Amino acid sequence: MSQTSPHYPLMDLDVADYIPHRKPMILIDLLLEHQEDTLLTQTCISENSAYFDTKLAGVPNYVGIEYMAQSIAALAGIEAKAALQPIRIGFLLGTRKLKFDIDTFIQGETYQTRVSRLYQEDNGLAVFDCQILHQGKIVAQANINVFQPQDTQAYISESIQGREEAQL
Repeated sequence: MSQTSPHYPLMDLDVADYIPHRKPMILIDLLLEHQEDTLLTQTCISENSAYFDTKLAGVPNYVGIEYMAQSIAALAGIEAKAALQPIRIGFLLGTRKLKFDIDTFIQGETYQTRVSRLYQEDNGLAVFDCQILHQGKIVAQANINVFQPQDTQAYISESIQGREEAQL
């Protein structure tokens, strides 16, 4: 008889175990739903939220790009752990079709971020469709290009060396 592992709700998982960020720079609060190539996360806005602005009584909308990026990182982390691989650092390369329908993520409100992989190359380059929802309505969206090299240290070293050679 085979024994199956117990099932734990995604919401009970610690976000810090799935992304390379550490407090206070962890901006997403919960992992809600995971399907192949897709993750839904949640962020609750409070006075303790990173980038909270008292004048706005919330967080400026541009921080939404980081909610999207950290949700992508969490998806990569879930996939890495499932494959018994380490959590790796990734790089946000750019955005396309970025649109914000709100100016501020309001204190006391909860927002969900859905990221869906549209495309990924073997070298770690990927494109994600990202949406931030408030009460089921899309309030921000973008396509985000990311790169997750197999060997982050080698990638950084090569980048620095290339920059130094270009300056000569």
